[in-house]
Amino acid sequence: MRILHTSITVKDIDESIKFYRDVMGLEFQRRRDIPENKAEIAFLKDPESALQIELTYWKEKEDWNEGDELDHIAFAVPDMDKAMKRFKEQNVEIAMEPYSLKGSTRRIAFIKDPNGIWLEIIETK
Repeated sequence: MRILHTSITVKDIDESIKFYRDVMGLEFQRRRDIPENKAEIAFLKDPESALQIELTYWKEKEDWNEGDELDHIAFAVPDMDKAMKRFKEQNVEIAMEPYSLKGSTRRIAFIKDPNGIWLEIIETK
């Protein structure tokens, strides 16, 4: 398993893309609307390490409490079924069972760490 990206919740996706690109020196990769989640996401990559930050804009989010910005950390697994079996055997809380977003061929799932932080599991065959 390897870390793919860390997602943070942002108030303004355009302003945040500009900040991470122009101030922090990350390279813009892509941007995508996710209507089923009422969200929009954008990915920026660190040119030195290839690690990514996902900016997540929740279109209906109205409450902002400092500390809520970390959305999730994403991990890659080669076999979703094996990973989920292992998580369940270790009594890891499953937040969302495996599924695919519209237009995607990858399956994703979410588990929670002991602190309640969501970890996205992405199958990368």
